Amino acid sequence: MEEETADRILNGSLRIFQKKRGYRFSLDSILLSHFVFSKPKTSNIDLGCGSGIIMLILARRFPHTTWTGVEIQDGLAALAQKNVQLSGLESRIKILCDDARVIKKILPANSFDSVIFNPPYRKLNSGRINPQLEKAIARHEIKGSLKDFLQAAQYLLKPGGRVFTIYPAKRLVELISLFRLCAIEPKRLKLVFSGYFSEAEFVLVEGRSGSSEELKIEQPLYIYDQDKKYTRELSAIFSELSQFPADGGG
Repeated sequence: MEEETADRILNGSLRIFQKKRGYRFSLDSILLSHFVFSKPKTSNIDLGCGSGIIMLILARRFPHTTWTGVEIQDGLAALAQKNVQLSGLESRIKILCDDARVIKKILPANSFDSVIFNPPYRKLNSGRINPQLEKAIARHEIKGSLKDFLQAAQYLLKPGGRVFTIYPAKRLVELISLFRLCAIEPKRLKLVFSGYFSEAEFVLVEGRSGSSEELKIEQPLYIYDQDKKYTRELSAIFSELSQFPADGGG
């Protein structure tokens, strides 16, 4: 059995198991979790949920919501299920070990209010592929591209449903083009910079199924200040996300 670590994050408010040598979540998952919002009594899905980190945070943030996680890798899906049980959220989070590319064989159409995904960022022909398979699949478009995730979202969303994602800023044109190709209109956008004088690193985007054209561009987020420490804005995100009860409410 592969060795795992039990990590406390968000000022110690959330405990999560991760593979010691396999894929481990990074800051982008935290940023996406903070960018998302959800209304009570909604049904939501995370495509490529990994160890379940995003759903664990969101189920705590938004009581009276339900979540489904789809993860293609057996080991990560099992880990996500373990983390759900650890947090006492089995009644509100369901994990499916399956392939989002064949979502029509798994789940009914128009069944979710929102779709969230933190997809692989790297094309197959770009850069060295990690020899560790779990990391390679999570980082490169080996078993799912941005287009695959958006087509799945288009199928799963109720009319007027929302999509939330994070993606490299340098691929923003592709992201917006594919959103529109899948009849999902970008409605909210936030750029994330590593430092005050760096180029944009990530872009957070919210889209809405079948919506009219109008895009709100929010104030940017900076990760590090001039002393290479987390900025006040980022520290405030950690603080805010740590305030929710461990069981996420009823």
